[in-house]
Amino acid sequence: MEARGIILLVDDEEKIVRALGRALRDADHEVVATSSVVEAQRLLSERSFDVFVVDNRMPEKTGIEMLRELAAALPEGERPQVVMMTAHATVESAIEAMRLGAFDYLQKPFDVDELLVVVGRALEHQRLRTQHRYLLAERDEDFGHYGIVGRSKAMQDVLHRIERVARAKSTVLVTGETGTGKELVARAIHDRSAQRAMPLIKVNCVAIPETLLESELFGHVRGAFTGATANKKGRFALADGGSILLDEIGTMGLSLQARLLRVLQEREFEPLGSERSVRVDVRVIAATNRDLRRLVAEGKFLEDLFYRLSVIPIDIPPLRERREDIPALVEHFVGKHAQRTGKRIEPVGPTLLATLREHDWPGNVRELENTIERAIVLASGPQLEASDISMLGPLQQARSGLRSEKLHDNVEWAERESVKRALEAAQGVKKKAAELLGISQRALSYYLAKYHID
Repeated sequence: MEARGIILLVDDEEKIVRALGRALRDADHEVVATSSVVEAQRLLSERSFDVFVVDNRMPEKTGIEMLRELAAALPEGERPQVVMMTAHATVESAIEAMRLGAFDYLQKPFDVDELLVVVGRALEHQRLRTQHRYLLAERDEDFGHYGIVGRSKAMQDVLHRIERVARAKSTVLVTGETGTGKELVARAIHDRSAQRAMPLIKVNCVAIPETLLESELFGHVRGAFTGATANKKGRFALADGGSILLDEIGTMGLSLQARLLRVLQEREFEPLGSERSVRVDVRVIAATNRDLRRLVAEGKFLEDLFYRLSVIPIDIPPLRERREDIPALVEHFVGKHAQRTGKRIEPVGPTLLATLREHDWPGNVRELENTIERAIVLASGPQLEASDISMLGPLQQARSGLRSEKLHDNVEWAERESVKRALEAAQGVKKKAAELLGISQRALSYYLAKYHID
């Protein structure tokens, strides 16, 4: 995929500015062009650019001088790639430009296609630098390398949906309890997509204060608020051409939800303090452990945004509903953490496996992995014993019979289990199941959709 970029073009000859600007726009780049050094300096201080194409010999200031000021004002990771143009090239000026961080040097007259090639390479270099800074998710051909392990029908359905969804660019809503592996699903979708060479940028909405989240998502220009001493690209701009994961989307405030809705509808946004719109081509993957339908009913989540996000829903079942996956997960985590610790650990015996299968695992796969990791670290020999596991707390189901200490989780669990048991008793006949539950068929349809029960 060819990278598109935002380019600042500066040359004191207006004829050259018009010709080069037109060629770059025809190549689908966003171009801001000027023949004024003062205007260029103002633009550099107000917004971010991917590439800065500048003539060296200009009456107000040379390109070398501008490059020197840019190097002093911004750290390398926040600077645009610089392409220098000149009709009076010397070895000394070329060396000085490269020493100050210029990406390339073009001697006039040059062919327009040569500029397009150099700008394309500069954009690719900028993209790779961004990927390095954000530590892109590892890419591997095997789903198991993402920690997605499951032989149950429920997990096979999830894996098959991931494969189908990855081929499109539709927005995806991944739901599931804490610890079920929502981020792993997002990584797998991105890696199977045509955009896998582009970034996957992750944002944990609950970990960033609401006052800072808007800037993190959309960026800001210098002076947009107290402490904004430099331009900053937002996560959406960094994800351009790739994917963005909005984790814990249910915690986002209503005003920010409205801005996100516009991005999904228009594919553009304005950084804080800027009047210029930035267009992006990004696949949005949202994840939540909350009931967004309930939040919509309570007026805490925008209904339009809910429908925009849930174009393709993927619900990850909790571990207690797919206990047949526990042996495979235990084997996977034993191998993983035995290798990390350098210990030789034998396969877990059937008695301990049976005990592990009986536990409800309110923390789901994450809790199971943490349990196995700690047991391996604390084990005195190659065979894991029940005593190694019991150090983490009792595995028996809570005496109350409830799955959680939280009221909301218990209510949802009771609703889901009641509906599933009624359907089993009614052998799948919905009318009879509704009668057993003492509710209408319409209400039953609501619960079936809410909990994704087939």
